[in-house]
Amino acid sequence: MSSLSSAVPTAAPVTPPVPAGAPGVPAGVPATAGAPVLGDAPVPAGVPAPSGEPTAAPASAVAPTLAELMDFVRGAARDEALIASLPLDPEERTWVRLDGPGGSEAWLIGWPPGTGTGWHDHADSFGAFTTAAGALTEHSLAVRLPTDGWRTLELKDGVDRTRELATGQGRAFGQNHVHEVLNESGTAHAVSVHAYYPPLPRIRRFSRTGPVLRLEQTERPEDWQ
Repeated sequence: MSSLSSAVPTAAPVTPPVPAGAPGVPAGVPATAGAPVLGDAPVPAGVPAPSGEPTAAPASAVAPTLAELMDFVRGAARDEALIASLPLDPEERTWVRLDGPGGSEAWLIGWPPGTGTGWHDHADSFGAFTTAAGALTEHSLAVRLPTDGWRTLELKDGVDRTRELATGQGRAFGQNHVHEVLNESGTAHAVSVHAYYPPLPRIRRFSRTGPVLRLEQTERPEDWQ
């Protein structure tokens, strides 16, 4: 079994910037060596961290920034007609593809009571999401996993983070962000808006038993589109 104690170096704790309106982020989140952090995950090199004001992309670049993705999901979450148009199912999650900014991949997702994603990551994509109705819980790992070449890892103590995301609250994240998102309500649906850039090239899905994380499968865009 591989261990993140030796596979992933860590740097001194860093207090990450928090997008305006996002839930508080605890200080002292472990950082990957040499990388700034946003929330629980390193920010991709060259991508500005979100702030209270949108950050315009350089004229030579077409990629949206994290701030622009966050602005998009917040704006879509406030669109009452859009949220009401999503068909909801009593047992299964539902989703509709949206036109994200700058060629990003965006989704409107409905969450019946008690449903969730399971543990997964987003490969080289960074992104943002906001709860538009109801409430969601995010469990995440404040550590970067090895990209490839492993099936089982033992996580160090202290890498788990939990956020409660009520209506109107959201978060941004960097590349290789590992998390699971849940609607823990026993009675109420939740709705959320998500955006990723670049469009998701793959999703790795994991199972977890205590500190042991196991890679179960890798999905490609044709598996969810």
